[in-house]
Amino acid sequence: MPRDDRRDARAARRLDEIFGDVLPETTSDERDEGDQDRVTPDSWYLENRPPHHDR
Repeated sequence: MPRDDRRDARAARRLDEIFGDVLPETTSDERDEGDQDRVTPDSWYLENRPPHHDR
């Protein structure tokens, strides 16, 4: 293993030690998570809407 490769591997290990695995191995569009009841950006707000704001 050349010197630069070892340095890069050490740097990568050090970054992993400090920050952990920040990014998932797959992206959300690659995962088959099923319908999940059609989660939308407004789902949380709709689920937590006060009763006096019913439609």
